Amino acid sequence: MTTRPSEAAIDEIVASCNGDIRGALKALLLVNEHLEAELQQLYAAVALGGPFKRGSHALH
Repeated sequence: MTTRPSEAAIDEIVASCNGDIRGALKALLLVNEHLEAELQQLYAAVALGGPFKRGSHALH
């Protein structure tokens, strides 16, 4: 189930950009790009048998 951001969270994000909606959207897009890049790194690590390989104790 996907949760939607609350009005308070949206207000906080916009306020952190001094009320600049365009700036808030730009900041959110940059954060999203960063998270997508991290996901791609995780996918690549898993595809190469990284720390998530069966029997690995890297997470313990």
